[in-house]
Amino acid sequence: MTTLSPAGFLRIGEADLEYRMLGPEPEEAPTIVMLHEGLGSAALWGDFPDKLQAATGAGVFAYSRAGYGASSPVRLPRPLDYMHREALDVLPKLLAEIGFRRGLLLGHSDGASIASIYAGGVADHRLEGLVLIAPHFVVEDVSVASIAEIRTTYETTDLREKLARWHKDVDNAFYGWNGAWLDQRFRSWDISDSLAYIRVPVALIQGEVDQYGTIRQVEIAREECYCPVEVTLIKGAGHSPHREAAGQTLDAISEFATALLEAEGAQGRAA
Repeated sequence: MTTLSPAGFLRIGEADLEYRMLGPEPEEAPTIVMLHEGLGSAALWGDFPDKLQAATGAGVFAYSRAGYGASSPVRLPRPLDYMHREALDVLPKLLAEIGFRRGLLLGHSDGASIASIYAGGVADHRLEGLVLIAPHFVVEDVSVASIAEIRTTYETTDLREKLARWHKDVDNAFYGWNGAWLDQRFRSWDISDSLAYIRVPVALIQGEVDQYGTIRQVEIAREECYCPVEVTLIKGAGHSPHREAAGQTLDAISEFATALLEAEGAQGRAA
């Protein structure tokens, strides 16, 4: 277990992963572990982790997966099961390294899918809930169309330069994600079976005009999950409601997290 600085790197397997740690460390309080989107990083969350920490009092740990931010690059092309590898190989090691004792996983897009695979595939009694922002459980036509479009944008506009602010190796980050999603074999990717094995409450937050996924993702969660699923649909928001409607998204997450963590804390004190 590593003593965590406010920012630094953790060696997980063969990769050095950058991180931010806000608020109390895992041995002192519950921890919300944040898993970023397919083009995200620890820094690209902006000040949302800071606001979440202030609203909940929990520790907030955000990190960049390999291939993103200042973390080690990955070999391309990424394997098409890269989210399963992140969920079932990397994430357990990372949680052990930071001394995770109890708390939530909060994922956005790819990160939400990784959190779902972890919760459905690892019987982790420390996990008390999931927050899934714009998750993907299956591949939709709208997802593929938007991902193909952003590839053209990346190669013909200044998007590459903009993303380079957030990634040490921007091509590694972009093509690792984009190439996997546009591989024809990826069309059969489906993690809905994982949802039936999740045993903790889920908060699902979806922008009503998400260009990367439809309400079908919400319907799948409601159909497949046996655990409670709280859905917040955010009018006017697209794929990143924590940026496009930050206040409403923060309120939904903090209310869900605080209720769960306070209830669990009370049970622990009573025991």
